[in-house]
Amino acid sequence: MAQDGLLELYGSVENVVYHNDKNQYTVLELHAQDALVTVVGAFPFVSTGEELHVYGRWTTHPSFGEQFKAEAFERSRPATTAAMLKYLSSGAIKGVGKATASRIIETFGGKSLEIIEKEPERLAQIKGISREKALEIGKELHRVYGIRELMTFLGAYGVRPEEAVLVWKAFGEASAACVQEDPYCLCSEGIDISFDIADSIAQSMEKPRDDQGRVQAGILYVLRHNLLNGHTCLPADKLCAAASHLLGVELSDVQDALYILCENFHTVRETIRGREFIFLWQQHCSESYIAGRMEEMLSMPPKAIHKAQEHILKTEAKFGISYAQKQKEAICAALEQGILILTGGPGTGKTTILKGIIQILKEMGEVVFLAAPTGRAAKRMSELTGEEAKTIHRMLQVEWDEQDRPVFAKNERNPLECDCLVIDELSMVDSFLFESVLRALPLSCRLILVGDSDQLPSVGAGNVLGDLIASRRFPTVQLKEIFRQSMESLIVLNAHRIVEGKQPELLKRDNDFFFMPQSDPQLAGDLIVSLCAKRLPASYGYSPVGDIQVLCPGRKGELGTVELNKRLREAVNPKSREKAEISIGGALFRQGDKVMQIRNNYDLPWTREDGTGGQGIFNGDMGVITQIDRAGGVLRVQVDEKEVLYDFEHAANELEAAYAVTVHKSQGNEFTAVVLPVLKTPTQLCYRNLLYTAVTRAKKILILVGRREVIAQMIENDRKTRRYTGLLGFLNGAGEGENIK
Repeated sequence: MAQDGLLELYGSVENVVYHNDKNQYTVLELHAQDALVTVVGAFPFVSTGEELHVYGRWTTHPSFGEQFKAEAFERSRPATTAAMLKYLSSGAIKGVGKATASRIIETFGGKSLEIIEKEPERLAQIKGISREKALEIGKELHRVYGIRELMTFLGAYGVRPEEAVLVWKAFGEASAACVQEDPYCLCSEGIDISFDIADSIAQSMEKPRDDQGRVQAGILYVLRHNLLNGHTCLPADKLCAAASHLLGVELSDVQDALYILCENFHTVRETIRGREFIFLWQQHCSESYIAGRMEEMLSMPPKAIHKAQEHILKTEAKFGISYAQKQKEAICAALEQGILILTGGPGTGKTTILKGIIQILKEMGEVVFLAAPTGRAAKRMSELTGEEAKTIHRMLQVEWDEQDRPVFAKNERNPLECDCLVIDELSMVDSFLFESVLRALPLSCRLILVGDSDQLPSVGAGNVLGDLIASRRFPTVQLKEIFRQSMESLIVLNAHRIVEGKQPELLKRDNDFFFMPQSDPQLAGDLIVSLCAKRLPASYGYSPVGDIQVLCPGRKGELGTVELNKRLREAVNPKSREKAEISIGGALFRQGDKVMQIRNNYDLPWTREDGTGGQGIFNGDMGVITQIDRAGGVLRVQVDEKEVLYDFEHAANELEAAYAVTVHKSQGNEFTAVVLPVLKTPTQLCYRNLLYTAVTRAKKILILVGRREVIAQMIENDRKTRRYTGLLGFLNGAGEGENIK
């Protein structure tokens, strides 16, 4: 095994110091070159007594000194009786402990492993081992060797060890045979190894390009890839054309393969507004369930609360306010019809309406639950309404299956115990999550959905809020009037001007909305860093980490998040002897750094100061690194009121610096001060509702740095985000299916 530029160590494993079953990260002691060497890296199913060829480089750990960092390895079966004894005594083979290992070695010596593998029934000669146990030991050795051989085989094509374990769980001892027969089985649901890897394996086996398995896998890959772009389905003609181009096969081959996928229920075909659309099964299930359940709620509404006007008068007197006509319409709909979609921009009184509805329902003895898609959004909802709000995941009591996919304890058999459910920031909720909410909703429960339809749609697939509004099937109140107290905010006024396609007021310098012209990217970056590190903290007392947030349209370029995070870290949280720091997998983490969780992790534990705890940190959650524990191999991060421990490997995969984040990642959050570069914005990110979403993230101050022309281009481009979804069509009896925005 040639490893260009890498050093090689050969020796036997003396001790496994640490092993993470999830990502296979391991710290072990290798007896090599007459010395005991600490080796770190990914070593699946490694045990003492094994002999390894390890390829890598020497590194120096700040606390533990010199280590050999492995990038690849080969293993050999233990060759000597001493090594075999050490291996069997380590617990590597389930059912074999130290005493049993000693008896096996005493009986069979250097042939012990060969006997266990090929003639396991002979172990029954040993006192204390029955024939049944002997066969189980042999089976377990086959399993361990089988997984290792599978990892070696797949690892040559770039398959990670944890992915190989998923393959073994799916196909067992037949895994290698299944992959050799059909490499595209690796792309199946629950394994989800990339199509490119499966294709490279198939090419090495000289499989034909028009092989049915390959074409079907290519179709499924295109559908799954487009989930990441928000599409729950694709027009059949577009799907077939894309798959034909990807695979380099005839269009007719793709059409034939698609027919088989639909026949076998891997995909679902629907004709919507005269055009054929193709869904993955899960997305079709989600959107068709949402449509059916919402229809059911219309036909079986909760008991109406009469005399709504009298309740409104009492509430006005209690709060000392006077509701506008549209606000009264919204409250009446919630009380009398049981479903309300409440949408509108900042300053239009959504919170005032919610407080009134909650007050009236509680006076009527109803139990009201409040939820939002992110922790920040839930916290803000609590602050504005004075009522407890939870994340949707926490409310539904998220758990996870063996593939780390979310499952919810709250469902049809175990519904939520509430009379009314209020969900805020619905624009962020994708189809799968909204389906899960509806499955947990009790019959005849009121449902109040709140959101801003002009914001960016959900990161996940679907366009729930937009489709529900567009169907015109449900009581919807769209608030457009800006109330007097909000008229004083130029952020609010300019946000509404942007939505209406008008240019914002950029010349005023005495309010909360500022434009600072700059045409040079380097100078614009200098200005942004100065604003965050010096000018805003000096003028307003804002914390650069806790109060100020830079939002960028994209990640790349001089004014993208990657580059600005480097510059902002050095200005806001510079290197010093008092602050521990560590580089993991090329990512730098420093004590005091502002960081963001970049993917959902449902089983990551957290604790609060009062001793309570739970599990789950979600995509978009932000926090600050409070401690770097090199000895323990963990980062300690404060996420709002929760303290979270990340081992180094999880930190490298799940945390990013967050001094600057993309507008998409900022959804559901509000920040005291926002700084937004509007210069050299990539064409695909230069559109109106991205600008509007960024502007509405600011609570007290918004500063745009860049060019007026870029702002004008973004406002003029009202293409929004193009999404193919089926929900609108299902709600309208398949009459309005293609939802392109």
